[in-house]
Amino acid sequence: MKFGKQFAAQMVPEWQQAYMDYEFLKSLLKQIDTFNKAHARNHPVTDSAQLRRTLSLYRAFSGLTLRHSHSHGHSHGHGHNSHPTSPGSPQDAVEEQAILVNAVSRDGTRKYRTTFLMADEEGGEYELVYFRSLDREFNKVEKFYKSKVEEVVKEASVLNKQMDALIAFRIKVENPKGVWDFSGDRSEEISKLATDIAVSTAALSSSTPSGVRASRRVHIAMDSIEEGGSSHKESHKPESESKEEKDGKEEKNTKDEEGKETKMKANRPPPLELLDRVTMNTTQETPISTIKGLFNFPKNSELQFNRENLNKIENQLKRAFVVFYHKLRLLKSFSFLNTLAFSKIMKKYDKITSRNAGKSYMKMVDSSYLGSSDEVSKLMERVEAAFIKHFCNANRTKGMNILRPKAKKERHRITFSVGFFAGCTVALIVALAFVTRARHLLDREGSTQYMETMFPLYSLFGFVVLHLLMYAANIYFWRRYQVNYSFIFGFKQGTELAYREVLFPSFAVATLALACVLSNLDMEMDPVTKSYQAVTELLPLVLLLVVIAVFLCPLNILYRSSRLFCIKTLYHCICAPLYTVVFPDFFLADQLTSQVQALRSLEFYICYYGWGDYKHRRDTCRTNTVFNTFSFIIAVIPYLSRLLQCLRRLFEEKDTMQGYNGVKYFLTIVAVCLRTAYSLNKGITWKVLAAVFSAVAAIICTYWDLAIDWGLLQRHSKNRWLRDKLLVGHNSVYFVAMFLNVLLRFAWLQTVLDFKFSNLHTEGLITIVASLEIIRRGIWNFFRLENEHLNNVGRYRAFKSVPLPFNYDEDDDKDD
Repeated sequence: MKFGKQFAAQMVPEWQQAYMDYEFLKSLLKQIDTFNKAHARNHPVTDSAQLRRTLSLYRAFSGLTLRHSHSHGHSHGHGHNSHPTSPGSPQDAVEEQAILVNAVSRDGTRKYRTTFLMADEEGGEYELVYFRSLDREFNKVEKFYKSKVEEVVKEASVLNKQMDALIAFRIKVENPKGVWDFSGDRSEEISKLATDIAVSTAALSSSTPSGVRASRRVHIAMDSIEEGGSSHKESHKPESESKEEKDGKEEKNTKDEEGKETKMKANRPPPLELLDRVTMNTTQETPISTIKGLFNFPKNSELQFNRENLNKIENQLKRAFVVFYHKLRLLKSFSFLNTLAFSKIMKKYDKITSRNAGKSYMKMVDSSYLGSSDEVSKLMERVEAAFIKHFCNANRTKGMNILRPKAKKERHRITFSVGFFAGCTVALIVALAFVTRARHLLDREGSTQYMETMFPLYSLFGFVVLHLLMYAANIYFWRRYQVNYSFIFGFKQGTELAYREVLFPSFAVATLALACVLSNLDMEMDPVTKSYQAVTELLPLVLLLVVIAVFLCPLNILYRSSRLFCIKTLYHCICAPLYTVVFPDFFLADQLTSQVQALRSLEFYICYYGWGDYKHRRDTCRTNTVFNTFSFIIAVIPYLSRLLQCLRRLFEEKDTMQGYNGVKYFLTIVAVCLRTAYSLNKGITWKVLAAVFSAVAAIICTYWDLAIDWGLLQRHSKNRWLRDKLLVGHNSVYFVAMFLNVLLRFAWLQTVLDFKFSNLHTEGLITIVASLEIIRRGIWNFFRLENEHLNNVGRYRAFKSVPLPFNYDEDDDKDD
């Protein structure tokens, strides 16, 4: 694979704009190459000149030039410290200085500028443009990297305070009386607890080369993640001392301070007074806490020193450390990838132009903040030491497995299972079609009764399978177009499902459902008992109970992490607005709005098997007032959940757009209720009301889908009527998606206009319309997440904030 593709594949998706634009710089090099080739054809060189150029190329790429320059004491291509050599030898064309790289301070920031010394040559303007673009890209990369490093250093300082409070809290729990017993085993235990991190930090510091410590002394907040909370101080040196004396004394003082601090901390516990300045951060929200907050009940934020609170605090800090370490890893990867990209592009430049400018430029890159800063590496070392010591009982293997989870591997058994069940599904569909055709089942007397009773039971599985298939397709295209859906949904790293893993339960459920359909496809009663076999009639209920049992199973089988995540999110949707609304909550609620018919099928299950005569395939559900009343309620629940979520966000975020969104869902609720009323009580008044409100709701929802959720319909965009940034390369895809969304949004017209098809039962038509809505939702899902991803890219938002367990009293901090 070419480096360009590797470079793009390893980018942090949300930071794409901050990386070096490798493809753009390559295009500039292609222009230089094209000009050089055209110039060589139009101005052929003489034999002697050709020989000199060939010799120069040979020496440049075989290393002879480098050895020759070293043997004569030259230092070619060393940035702004280098000086061009005087011509006079055959290799002067190569050895001649091509660029000078200087650091320029503007507005308090340092930027690098390359001076191209060969601009007067033919085609020099192309190379001048290249170096200007190269400098612009490098300054952009370094500025972004420096800003992110400053962010993580500040976060490290916050985590340091949290760790101080955790250690003091832990000791308070271990010794609730507050009286220190320094005798016997207790003294040893406390001393060990108080010095673990100090020892590990001292070892890490002493393992760092002295030259690095002396030349790159950086105050890093994570150095003080230890019980005492003190940090090493850098001693001041007289200006008259030589560099060697400074280095030697700094190293000696550093070792002395480390030894003294370690010894002191070995004899004292961390200060417990800081617990007087912190309060518990009640981040775990419950419906009760929300209700109390609504009525302004005072929050109990005082520290309660018990084992339960200690476990909660440790779990919260553990998550914070994992996220922080992941950010450090991505920053380190960002630095490495961009440095490598600049090296690659300069090698291409040297190869095309036969110059030796790569060494000069890369020396500048290596000495810049991007190439020389080691704050991130040091922070990673300290985080590893603190995490392993405090959260993994000094088990390094366990700690590193948590901090660096292994990438998920595609399992062959999943691929095999998907293929097997997909084949079974296709075979059963073909068999069902042949059996229905061969036995003329649709022409029998019992076909109408079958469509009114059994078909709604099995259609539920069809809706679920279709939705899962659309979700699998979404995952495939999200990955193909590098939409970071795992981050957007907030999946735990390594637990997100691939599209094959979603296809597996889809085809498995489809296979079981079709097998059950074939098992009780009889349209005639037993002539003696006048009933159907109870075993086969109970198959849909048994299958439903099996699916629900697997979904709720607490055992670690069949994607337990994903199932628990879905159950938790579903619970938040049901309990809206008692929980703070996050993206997975309203995304799942939107999915449920497209599964109204599936929810009604669940209601039919309860009525049919609870109060109906399933042995004779008779039910009184549709003539039951309670059943019809619940038909209204069931249809409204998903939209009501979204309405309450919008109101919660309007109350918390003060965003008027959430109010407009709530109005949209309110109109949809009215339209759904009127359509349901018209289906139960045919009348011209209900028909007109249903048509009017449904049309208004459909128009508003369609505009919201396209303009707000998808971010399209922007008149002044460079992609007219779309948006500036698109992930799919073909604009026609967006216009087709918009057309389908409008078309499928008005599928409700079938309900109001009462379309009739001679060969299609009403239940079949209802199922088709419901399936079209699921397909529309699947299309909506892709573009909704694409727009969310692009919003994250625009804000360089690649991490979610993790709630911390302690709140510090900032006034006390200022006094200190």
